[in-house]
Amino acid sequence: MNQLFAKTLRKLREEKGLTQKQLGEKLFVNHSTITRWENASRLPDFTMIRRLAECLGVDANDLIQTAFQSEDHPNVIIVDDCKAILSDGLNVLGEALPNAAITGFIKPKEAIEYAQTNQVALAILDIEMGRTSGFELSQKLLEINSHTNIVFLTAYADYSLDAWKTTASGFLLKPVTAEKIHEMLKRLRYPIFPMGGEDE
Repeated sequence: MNQLFAKTLRKLREEKGLTQKQLGEKLFVNHSTITRWENASRLPDFTMIRRLAECLGVDANDLIQTAFQSEDHPNVIIVDDCKAILSDGLNVLGEALPNAAITGFIKPKEAIEYAQTNQVALAILDIEMGRTSGFELSQKLLEINSHTNIVFLTAYADYSLDAWKTTASGFLLKPVTAEKIHEMLKRLRYPIFPMGGEDE
């Protein structure tokens, strides 16, 4: 579980001068639930995190980001139905994001299955992938985790307008380079640093 969230919650609670029991009463949960959150054995859902943020006087988005990002090795996926491009993309991502856990997928279905059991911080998606477009895949990934950063990848600049109409964090034009990756990371909707590389 996320130790960073547990430590953050305890710090915020203590700064407010609240005991676990008092915070539990404000949230209408048993104090043992607060204990589990603070020892990182459990993680509250989005609704409860928003309640926590209100009680503790902090921004809900900041608290959600703390809860749902991996502290040391953010999960990054890249999905492209061209094996050669996928292989090149994995190499560049590995160079640009040395501390990330990077996984590539040719089939969108496999990416969805992965996202259902792993917290994906960043998804780089090819737009044209046969039956399932990158736009469709992004919607499914965001249904699983609304705080996944989506970045679209394509060889066609004309798609950029369509990409920006979505909730995407960015748009990458092929071929992908480490420089493009670093620039893209600066614009993520939900930052996932520290990840190593030049921005650390």
